[in-house]
Amino acid sequence: MIREIITYKNYFFDFYKKQDLKVQEKIEYVLDLVRFEKQVPIKFFKYLDDTDGI
Repeated sequence: MIREIITYKNYFFDFYKKQDLKVQEKIEYVLDLVRFEKQVPIKFFKYLDDTDGI
């Protein structure tokens, strides 16, 4: 299963580029986990309140 991660405008990329390499690696790890795992542990990805999904 591969999920598509959609970002809004350049907000994510601007934030990502400002992080040091170690933090960028952690962000990539979590995004890969979200994309490829069937069930994502809640500690990595919590439900957003007052939304209809993610």
